[in-house]
Amino acid sequence: MTVTPQTPEEAAGGAGRADETGVLEMAADVVDEAARDLAPAEQAAMEHLDAPRRVLFVHAHPDDESIGNGATMARYAAAGASVTLLTCTRGELGEVIPPHLAHLAADRDDVLGEHRVQELATAMEALGVRDHRLLGGADAAYRDSGMVWAAPGRAAAGDDVDPRSLVAADPEEVAERLAQVVREVRPQVVVTYEPGGGYGHPDHVRVHEVTHRAVELAASAGAAPWEVAKLYWSVWPEDELRSRLRALREAGVEDVVDPDGPMPSMVVPDERVTTVVDAREQLDAKVAALRAHATQVVVEVDERGALFRLSNGVAHPLVAVEHYVLARGVPAGPFDGDGRETDLFAGVAAS
Repeated sequence: MTVTPQTPEEAAGGAGRADETGVLEMAADVVDEAARDLAPAEQAAMEHLDAPRRVLFVHAHPDDESIGNGATMARYAAAGASVTLLTCTRGELGEVIPPHLAHLAADRDDVLGEHRVQELATAMEALGVRDHRLLGGADAAYRDSGMVWAAPGRAAAGDDVDPRSLVAADPEEVAERLAQVVREVRPQVVVTYEPGGGYGHPDHVRVHEVTHRAVELAASAGAAPWEVAKLYWSVWPEDELRSRLRALREAGVEDVVDPDGPMPSMVVPDERVTTVVDAREQLDAKVAALRAHATQVVVEVDERGALFRLSNGVAHPLVAVEHYVLARGVPAGPFDGDGRETDLFAGVAAS
């Protein structure tokens, strides 16, 4: 075999390529080491930008997300989408249900909020959601505003509102903070409450308002503007809910909402529902997430079906097929037999 000797220029070029390769390998090692040094939440926040599909859920307190959207969150997390949860308060004024946790009650030491954040972390682990944040950072910028039960299943504002609470804050300031998160996360899809806040909780109503404003602000001129393609409200179709409530009563479940009585604002006429997410494969994950919120939620799963109760003791159906109204954006197929979207990302270009 004849070997052709290299010219000095070729030899220099080969050495240069070797040096370049070595530098790139060293740089990759540095990046990998830096990633390992990141806290899990920070690493998740970086990784979400690499995901082609990104969805942001905006809620008022720990547990709201698991009740309304737990199965949806688990479905998209399992499918490889980037799922981010933004919780606007730590839920300091929630009522504590289990007697053995009564020492956490809001009228005692101010420890319930931190405990609920820990419950939230456990719930997110059950749902497979790695990127969960508090509005304003780890200490949360706003406190729970509190509520009273005005009627079965319907909340209202209390008499005394803490000046540090979410509803006492300037709504534009809250929206600007939220818009910053939208620009960081760059979600194609955002999910929050309908205008009535689900059941009237003042924090839920405020979150609805500031989320809509934040989506507008995030798209305005400035640093790294981001246009959200689709904004959804979490709802229940009325006919289906009434049917499920009747089934619970017929099964002997106590303290069920009157199937023929008035319904909270989250319950809408069936024809208003634009989107349904069938996440029945994630039912176990949703059950586990709800059980993680032990101070706030009681879960019952037996031969009568699956249900949960809040502090007022009223039974609610626990389901993994969750419904939405598209408030901003264009609906797109595939559609089900009722003409509803079956995917929150339908018609959205990955980016």
